[in-house]
Amino acid sequence: MATYFVVDMKSFYASVECVLRGLDPLETCLVVADENRGKGTICLAISPKMKSLGVKNRCRLFEIELKNFIIAKPQMKKYIEFSANIYGVLLKLFDKKDIFVYSIDECFIDVTSYLKFFNIDKFKLAQKVISAIKKETGIPATVGIGTNLFLAKVALDICAKKQKNFIAFLDEELFKKHLWYHIPIKDFWQISTGISNRLAKFAIYDMFALAHFNYSNLKREFGINAELLFDHAWGKESCTIADIKSYERKSHSLSSNQVLSKPYFYDDAFLVLKEMVENLCLDMTRKKLVASVVHLKISYHDKTISSASKKMDVITNLYSFVFPFFKNLFKKITDTKKLIRKIGISFSHVLSEDCEQFLLFHDRREIAKQKKLAKMVVFIHDKFGKNALLKGINLLENATQKERNKLIGGHSE
Repeated sequence: MATYFVVDMKSFYASVECVLRGLDPLETCLVVADENRGKGTICLAISPKMKSLGVKNRCRLFEIELKNFIIAKPQMKKYIEFSANIYGVLLKLFDKKDIFVYSIDECFIDVTSYLKFFNIDKFKLAQKVISAIKKETGIPATVGIGTNLFLAKVALDICAKKQKNFIAFLDEELFKKHLWYHIPIKDFWQISTGISNRLAKFAIYDMFALAHFNYSNLKREFGINAELLFDHAWGKESCTIADIKSYERKSHSLSSNQVLSKPYFYDDAFLVLKEMVENLCLDMTRKKLVASVVHLKISYHDKTISSASKKMDVITNLYSFVFPFFKNLFKKITDTKKLIRKIGISFSHVLSEDCEQFLLFHDRREIAKQKKLAKMVVFIHDKFGKNALLKGINLLENATQKERNKLIGGHSE
């Protein structure tokens, strides 16, 4: 029988900040948040100690009633370094083909063959992983163990974090015995608030009710996803890490979203759109990709949304060809009377640059010149930083690209 681990770092960002200060992550009251954004800013992470005192994860600073706690400004570069070091620890124990990195602080591992190799049981191997990570990085870890990927993830999310040794195991029988009646149902992996609300229409509030619901009715409501929901309700999952590693997407896309620091007027938002499109075009150049369809989404201060898509008459990554399509979409869908709070752009039908295509009347020498210039800009950005070469529009009052170039994942380095 297969055995899987899901290894998760406890309150990762907060734990890193504690370790950097020489403090115990399990005994320190610390939150990761940027005070410069005001008391309404969302806390990116809260230390386990603060959670034990009743502070909710993802709360806002002003909601914390404790008097004495440390506020740490996010350092994304440091978190990435710690994540890489933790991955290095895992590579000393397991082959990379058996590891699937799920997020910056979580990964799946197929440990089936390693139980015999290390000649220990699954619980001792899990403790070996936790100890190795703690010794090398100081970060406390949690391990969910399961006979398939779903059960390992559920063991982590619902069970392991409540155990003193931060380890929990589930097989199909234990799942049905202990978690069939667990509520809320959205605690289970891959059941979002939206899905749980749709299930509630059928009086399905736990996995037992889902497992015994009429499958035909379930399929009418959820389509192909009904099979996954039904299997998970019985604790079943056929996908393996080998399947994940060998999976190839049929279609690709690239996207960029920006929440503006304040409500923007039409013209200022148009300036930001220019920066975003150019930046994503350069990203495609960097990755040697081209696209044929553009998408634009405008979110207003009053919570309303406008969106539209357009298939281009070219397949390229050159800004001069791409931006006119975004410009037309922006003029077509954007309400000039409303303040804008968020802009989202994306490219779909993304292909290798070998598939680039222009119209017959386009000047090939001018295209070659623009491609050479774009590649040079990418080279300079990669070598010296994105702020080493800026356009005049990036220096305008309401431009955002210069500041965003200093961020990682939307946060300070």
